[in-house]
Amino acid sequence: MDSKQHSVKNRLLFALNILMVVGLLSACTEVQSTMVVPPIVSPTQSTLEADSSTPYPSRPVYPPGTLVDYTAQNGDNLAAIANHFNTNVAEILEANPLLPKTITTLQAGFQLKIPIYYKALWGSQFQILPDALYVNGPAQTGFDTISYVNSQPGWLKNYTVFADDKMRTGGELIDLVALNYSISPRVLLALAEYQTGALSQPELADNLRVYPLGYENQLYRGFYLQLVWAASLLNNGYYRWRNGSLDEINRTDGTLEIPDPWQNAATVAFQHYFSQKLSLQDYDYAIHENGFYQTYKSLFGDPWIEVQPHIPGNLQQPDLVLPFAVGKTWAFTGGPHESWWGSGEPYGALDFAPATAGGGCSTTDEFVVAMADGQIIRTEPAIAVLDLDMDGNERTGWVIYYLHLGSNDMVSQGKMVKTGDTIGHPSCEGGASTGTHVHIARKYNGEWMEADSAVPFNMEGWIAKIGVRPYLGTLTRKGNVITASDSASGRSAITAGLK
Repeated sequence: MDSKQHSVKNRLLFALNILMVVGLLSACTEVQSTMVVPPIVSPTQSTLEADSSTPYPSRPVYPPGTLVDYTAQNGDNLAAIANHFNTNVAEILEANPLLPKTITTLQAGFQLKIPIYYKALWGSQFQILPDALYVNGPAQTGFDTISYVNSQPGWLKNYTVFADDKMRTGGELIDLVALNYSISPRVLLALAEYQTGALSQPELADNLRVYPLGYENQLYRGFYLQLVWAASLLNNGYYRWRNGSLDEINRTDGTLEIPDPWQNAATVAFQHYFSQKLSLQDYDYAIHENGFYQTYKSLFGDPWIEVQPHIPGNLQQPDLVLPFAVGKTWAFTGGPHESWWGSGEPYGALDFAPATAGGGCSTTDEFVVAMADGQIIRTEPAIAVLDLDMDGNERTGWVIYYLHLGSNDMVSQGKMVKTGDTIGHPSCEGGASTGTHVHIARKYNGEWMEADSAVPFNMEGWIAKIGVRPYLGTLTRKGNVITASDSASGRSAITAGLK
C-alpha cells in the first residue's frame, strides 16, 4: 500500500470514528474507542502471576493503517514513534491535525492516534524503569553513592581499583561511570547487585572475579571495565530506541524479537543489554517483574511512583555560537559521533580544528570559546563543562562538554563566562586523537542530546546532520552544506560569526 492509499485509509477511519462517536452520544451511551489497544500496565498496577513468561495478552494483528491509541512518553519524538509503529511522520500528522508540524519533543501524556503497520515477534510489554530514572539527571541530585555503598554489607564497599588515573573505592567507581556515561548511579548499583550481589554478598563469587557481568573479553577484565562495557551497551539500546534506529533485539539462541511499539527507551535499553549474554530463559526472567525491576525496587523503592519527566514538550536548544572566535575559520573534521565515552550511540558530538603549521598534534595559539553564557562547573585534564543554567548542577538544564583542551591557558573551574570568552586551546590531549581539535557535545537534564535529532545541534544556524557513518556528517545553513573532513580543506572550512 503506497502513501496515497494510506492517506485515504486514514481519512476513512477518521470519518468512521467520528460517525460512531456521534451515534453513541445521541444514544446517551458511554463512548468507547473503536480500537481497543492493550495498555502498558505500570508495575504498580500489574497483576502478573509468579510465572512472568506471559504477563500480558498478545497484541492483535492490526489491519494495515489501523489507528491505535498512543500516550506520548517522556522524550518521545515523531520520527522515532513512526519507526516504532512502522509508519511515517506524515501519516501521524494527518491523523493528529492539532499537532504542530514543527514540534520537537512530545509532552509526556499527550494522546495521539498512530497508524500502525504490523510486525511479527513483538516483545514484552512490561516496562522496567522510567526514562527519567535511567539517566543521571535531576532525579539523582542529592543521592550520595559512596555513603549508600558503604552502608551495605556487600563486597563493593571494600572494592578498590585504579581507574581514570587514580585509585577508587566501589562507590567512587560507580560515580565515575555514572558521570562519564550519564547513567543513573542507582541503575548501575542495581545492575551490579542483580548480576553479582555487589551490595548484599560479602564476597564476589570466584566464577565472577574476571568477568563479573558476563562479557568474556580480555580487554574488559575486572569489575570496572565490565561496568564500562555495560554502560556503553545500555546507552546504545537507550539512544537507538530514542532515535528510532533500533529495529530488533537478537537473543543468544539465535532468535529475535521486535521491541513492543509502546515501550519506553529505558526498558528497551535493559532488553538490549540482557539479550546479549543471557540464555533465553534468563533473559525472559530478567526483563519481567521478578528480574532486574524487582532488584531495583528492593533497593530504591517503586520507580513508577511520582515519576517526574525530565524532557519537556517541544524542547528547544538555546542559541549557541561556533566553538571558536568570530572571524576565525576552522575545519569541521568530525560529523555526529560518540558523545563522550564508549562506542556507538549516542551520536551527539562534533569536532572542529584550526589550521596548524605543523599538522597532526601541533600546538596552536587559537582558542576554543564559550558557545553561550554560563558557568564552568567542572574541569579535568583536557575537559571543561559549561553549565548554561548556572545552578552548579551538571545533572540539570543544558550543559556543553568540551574535550581535548590543552593544559595551557585552560579556563578555571567555577568561572562565569560570556559567549565568546576563551575556554582553552584545542589539542590532542585527553584520549586518542591524531590531530589538534576540540570535541563538543550537549546534554539536557542528564540526557545526551544527539546532534541529528528532534532537537538538532544548531550553532549560528549551522545544523548538524549525520552521514553514512559516524564522523562523516554535515553542517547545513541556508542551503550551504559543509561536509566533515579529516583536514582543514576548503570543503570543510567554516567561519564563525558570518550572518
